[in-house]
Amino acid sequence: MANRIGPALCAFALASAATVWAQAPAGPPKPGPEHKQLEYFVGKWTFEGDMKASPLGPAGKVTGSEACEAFTGGFHVVCRSESKGPMGPMKGIGLLGYNAEEKMFTYFGIDSFGTGDVAKGTMQGADTWVYTSDSKMGGKPMKSRYTIRKAGTDAYTFTWELSVDGAPFTVVMEGRDARVKTST
Repeated sequence: MANRIGPALCAFALASAATVWAQAPAGPPKPGPEHKQLEYFVGKWTFEGDMKASPLGPAGKVTGSEACEAFTGGFHVVCRSESKGPMGPMKGIGLLGYNAEEKMFTYFGIDSFGTGDVAKGTMQGADTWVYTSDSKMGGKPMKSRYTIRKAGTDAYTFTWELSVDGAPFTVVMEGRDARVKTST
């Protein structure tokens, strides 16, 4: 009986290993076309926006700069920003990516005001990203919608909207980013 189990286990192990090897990718993963779309954001940018009075703070102008670079591997873009607005200076870090399993763009961000956000987005047409997130403010549910529209190869406009406790979305900030031209 022992002689029969040994060859049977060996055959099972080889068949299992062949199945795993057949399913394993050949080499490291490569960025897809959606990851390539995010390369649009790579570079140095300046921005200005008009913040509306909202639960997030007072109204006023927001200005700043952002430096974005492709992260090793080409799957993500890392952006570091500095801005000045009605609540004072702020710094932030954002990470753009794409989740192929969910077929959704992703955003993870933190800032020096102590807030963080995780959002998922879709591409609408060839030039518009729409990111949404759910969070809470003062114990009430809050939905956020951030729309980015390309305005050529070196600029884009953005609109940030909020819905607090099921109310309709209202604009809390609108603005424009422009790529900083470098002299050669």
